[in-house]
This record gives sequence, structure tokens and C-alpha cells, in this order.
Amino acid sequence: METDASGYAVGMPQLDAAIWPNLIFWLIVSIVLLYLILSRVALPRLGTVLAERQDAISNDLEMAALLRRRAEEAEAAYERALAEAREEAMRIGEATRAEIQEELKHLMEKADAEIAAKTAESEKRIGEIREDAVRSIDEVARETALAIVAQLMPKLADQSAVDAAVSRQLEG
Repeated sequence: METDASGYAVGMPQLDAAIWPNLIFWLIVSIVLLYLILSRVALPRLGTVLAERQDAISNDLEMAALLRRRAEEAEAAYERALAEAREEAMRIGEATRAEIQEELKHLMEKADAEIAAKTAESEKRIGEIREDAVRSIDEVARETALAIVAQLMPKLADQSAVDAAVSRQLEG
């Protein structure tokens, strides 16, 4: 190797073959120390961290599976409750419809009875009015016949003969 004026070597010391055994020794010492530090300190800590992380992941997966089962059970319970609520609503609806139908039937019967009573009363009044009209017609016919006979033939104007003639005509 070349040296300068002060006696120091010029160039790269790694390429000086005279110091290679010393460099190899310190390389081996450095590698052994690095290996010991890594194997005794860093790698166990990394192993512990990795184991803890694996345990945390496993616990999280188990918890997720448990929560999923619970969610599925809760969903099934919800679906059952919803189905039961629908069935109950249908039963209530049917019961309400039946009650309304029964009440409507009762009200219809009551209305029919009131209509029948009013119809009977109206028919009775119509019958009475008809009878009064027939009597009025009979009386008007007798009086009119008597007045006509009295005007045309005053000597023959007999009340009983006019009544008999009007009765014969009205009967048929």
C-alpha cells in the first residue's frame, strides 16, 4: 500500500491485505454480539409481541363468532316475535271483524224491526185514510145523486131510494 509523507497509508484500508485478519476478527465479534443481542433481547420481545397479537386476533375472532351467533339468535327471536305479533294482529282483526259483524247484524235487525213497525203503522194509516176516502166518496156520491135527482125530478127525490141506487152502483 502506498503511504504519504506523514507515514499514513493512502487508499482504502479494506483493500490492504495486511489488516484483513484484524477486520475478520472484528467482523466475527460484531456478528456474534449482534446475534446474541437479537437472540436474547429483540427476538424474544418480537416473539412475545407476535404471540400476544396472535392471541388477540384469536380472541377477537372468537368474540366475533360469539357476537355473530348472538346476532343470529337475536334475529331469529325478532323474526319469531314479529310472526307472533302478526298472528296476534290477525286474531285481533278477525275478532274485531266478528264483533263489528255481530253489532251490524244486531243494528240491522233493530232497523228492520223499526222499519216494519213504521210500515205497519203507515199501512194502518193508509187503510184508515182509504176507509175515510171511501166513506167520503160514498157520502159525496149520495149527496150529489140526491142533488141531481132533486134538480131533475124534484118529486122523485127520496133519500132512501137514492141511497139504494148509489149503493148498488158502488158495489158493482
